[in-house]
Amino acid sequence: MPDRIDPPRNLLLRAVPPPVWARWCAELEPVRLASGELLYDVDRAPRHVHFPTTALVSLVYPMLNGEPAEIAVIGHEGLVGTTAFMGGSSTPSQAVVHSAGWALRLDAQSLRDDFERDDALRHLLLRYAQAIITQIALTAVCNRRHQLDARLCRWLLLSLDSPPGPELTMTHERLANMLGVRREGVTTAVAALQRQGLLHCTRGHMVVLSRAGLEQRACECYDVVRREYHRLLPEPQAN
Repeated sequence: MPDRIDPPRNLLLRAVPPPVWARWCAELEPVRLASGELLYDVDRAPRHVHFPTTALVSLVYPMLNGEPAEIAVIGHEGLVGTTAFMGGSSTPSQAVVHSAGWALRLDAQSLRDDFERDDALRHLLLRYAQAIITQIALTAVCNRRHQLDARLCRWLLLSLDSPPGPELTMTHERLANMLGVRREGVTTAVAALQRQGLLHCTRGHMVVLSRAGLEQRACECYDVVRREYHRLLPEPQAN
């Protein structure tokens, strides 16, 4: 088990005001998140918020037919559980771990308390919420307007950013669920990227060979999401 990671690997935690960090440091708990683990469910208020450090989490909307549709990806740049401070207490979506790894867990009430009493933290978290809303909105536009191969490259790049690294653990079936398409379409798109020398795949495992190649083929949604994160969130502080 890793230590409490001081300074933390999570970029949002590194931007938390020092007085808040001093209080949270004793409360944050390192937890190992398993692939497929449900962090919160539909219409349930989360008891904890999670700050991923090496794990990758999907916000998923479960359709009535049982098929999930991904609406956002969260990694080491953010937190899972924005409803804890947005006032709505619950959402119609789920938070599902799709790449196993570590996170720092905090009691949701502790975050709410500091959100109410610390102006700097409140402004930081509201800007982060705006960045997440941008990603959700762009996902809707992307799924409606862009070709599958460009959407796949966008998804791969967002996943590589959080946490950084060229390898992903992901089956074609789960990737199809995340993109809201048939598995056969994903298999065809992945095979095309392999033929172009951009990706190497074995069962349940992908290695990106050319990030630059993916960036050239991705739709503009990737750049918009990344620019919004950089625009809205400050440079991390050395807590």
